[in-house]
Amino acid sequence: MDNNTSALKTGDLWPGRKPAHSADSIEVWRAALQEACLELPELRRAAPSLRQHPHLPGLSTATANLTSAPGFLLLGLMDGTDAHPLLFLLFLSIYLLNALGNLSMVVVVRSDEALRSPMYYFLGHLSLVDVCFVTVTVPRLLASLLQPGQAVSFQACFTQMYFFVALGITESYLLAAMSYDRAVAVCWPLHYAAVVSPRRCGTLVRASWAVGHLHSLLHTLLISALSYPRGAPVRHFFCDMTVMLSLATSDTSSAETTIFSEGLAVVLAPLLLVSLSYARILLAVLGLRSAGGRRRAFSTCGAHLLAVSLFFGSVVSVYFRPSSAYSARYDRLASVVYAVVTPTLNPFIYSLRNKEVKGALKRGLRCRAAPREG
Repeated sequence: MDNNTSALKTGDLWPGRKPAHSADSIEVWRAALQEACLELPELRRAAPSLRQHPHLPGLSTATANLTSAPGFLLLGLMDGTDAHPLLFLLFLSIYLLNALGNLSMVVVVRSDEALRSPMYYFLGHLSLVDVCFVTVTVPRLLASLLQPGQAVSFQACFTQMYFFVALGITESYLLAAMSYDRAVAVCWPLHYAAVVSPRRCGTLVRASWAVGHLHSLLHTLLISALSYPRGAPVRHFFCDMTVMLSLATSDTSSAETTIFSEGLAVVLAPLLLVSLSYARILLAVLGLRSAGGRRRAFSTCGAHLLAVSLFFGSVVSVYFRPSSAYSARYDRLASVVYAVVTPTLNPFIYSLRNKEVKGALKRGLRCRAAPREG
């Protein structure tokens, strides 16, 4: 053992220097420790003993996790070590379809003056969230289908978790805002302009993004502060909360209680609003005298309800059950539904079947074709 490692075990952080006790000195030691762990493999192996060092009382488990490598091993969607080229082509096609549909909606909503209503304002943000939501997970999924067992660092794993949770919660609140918009339009059409004003729409969208990121920050901090074995295998195609909780070697009871209680409130709030909005729409539609009007309304609302049910149903079934009921196979399949399938279907269910959106797309294509012809 060299002098540096010996010094760590005898009480001095560095040879020839006295231990520090002030808060400022502790921060200096932390920075020096991280630099040293990147340079000296011996210090990296000695990092676990530093967590209990008497002169570093503020060194958290999350900081210690950052200094231990490698992080985790993502096993991917399928068990085993075989490549799956057909599944790779399938998910690549889904990803490209998602990008095409959602980015088309973002461009059309922002560029066409005819799509300036609150509904399309929400749809534009939903499409932006959907393309980002899928981009967080699918590229690594595609890599794991060709080469199972992808190594991922601690920082990359929890960065992925943060954005995945933030975008997922943002999507749920945007879906709730859209259901509220539709309920007001159907049930109180004369008051629609006053109730769903541009200012209120902006507030709802900003609140959706804020709640999503604050919720994700809390969950990511709680889970990253747990202890994990080095190079732990993750039986999933991304770093999901339930999987990381099942891998933790430290006590997870307090983290699980906080995540379950806070997460239940955050997820059930938009689900309750969606349910109440569509129940009110259903009552209004049943009151229509025209059979044709009822059929058109049920066709539109039925497609919307299908998308919402797939998203919230799979989310609730994965995240709101005890860790003892964890099933890697079920979680991976359910995650494909809400993380890949639903975001890909959304632009086609909510937007691209709409006559106004089709008209905007045709106008956009004609505008692009006109200069070329000239």
